[in-house]
Amino acid sequence: MTTPPVENDLALLDRLAEARRELATQIGKRIVGQTQVVDDLVTALLAGGHVVLVGVPGLAKTLLVQTVAQALDLTFSRVQFTPDLMPSDITGTELMEEEPGTGKRAFRFAEGPVFANMVLADEINRAPPKTQAALLQAMQERTVTVAGRTYELPKPFFVLATQNPIEQEGTYPLPEAQLDRFMFELTVGYPSREEEEQIVMSTTGASQGDVRPVVGGEELLRLQRLVRRLPAPPSLVQYAVKLARSTRPDDPNASAKVKKYVSWGAGPRASQYLVLGAKARAAMDGRAMPDLDDVRSVAKAVLRHRLVVNFQAEADGIPTESLIEFP
Repeated sequence: MTTPPVENDLALLDRLAEARRELATQIGKRIVGQTQVVDDLVTALLAGGHVVLVGVPGLAKTLLVQTVAQALDLTFSRVQFTPDLMPSDITGTELMEEEPGTGKRAFRFAEGPVFANMVLADEINRAPPKTQAALLQAMQERTVTVAGRTYELPKPFFVLATQNPIEQEGTYPLPEAQLDRFMFELTVGYPSREEEEQIVMSTTGASQGDVRPVVGGEELLRLQRLVRRLPAPPSLVQYAVKLARSTRPDDPNASAKVKKYVSWGAGPRASQYLVLGAKARAAMDGRAMPDLDDVRSVAKAVLRHRLVVNFQAEADGIPTESLIEFP
């Protein structure tokens, strides 16, 4: 049996649905189109997940993240990943300082850009694996360890990374262990002709859209806790697990295409994110209980970066998304 939300939670649910509409309005002042990407991004934030944005240059990925941070009234930092970026450039480092009065020397920890509510890792695949790994602990545990001491990161905390699907020379693809820590991989596509005309008109004028904060950090934390409190029917959990397991070639429910083209499928974290994403999607619509359609609506964003295809798939030109089927 699932327990219905209490009265206070229902009021908070109404507030969440209202905040979703207000966020869409504020983001729309700067971002033209990309409605699905914005919806998916807000879904991940409400579920407390990290996001990878994949798209060619010039599609306003960085502007989108900056705008969302401003609309949520969160602290924001941007890290441009380059081949010479060091882990301490992200996490911070200890500095030797001398006290003016006593002359004593002591180490002081200088926080890196990861100490923000929202961290944009721009072109994350351009840094070497050692630097990419510096984000692993931060993303999973919301803490950073430097020189044997552990520091807590601000709450809420999100990592939003961008990747360029072209110009792959000199890049370091993210290992599966790190990709798995991102809740969603979102594809940012080209705008329509009408949208592109609107973009050009709005960005070549004298004024830019002013974004007003609609949700603060503390309220966002309350909304995240509400999303987790929403009941998930056993049938929904069973469906999410079945969907994730069907991407594994050795599973009885795997399709013939999965068995032929997939080396490794999604792990248990995918099942968790399918349920959390479904809860967030239902809450955004003002509904107190997610359904199977909510799971399907987030399935591709959760699963597309968790499937490792084999050489046969690459030789046959099989898109990863075509291997995600809904049982």
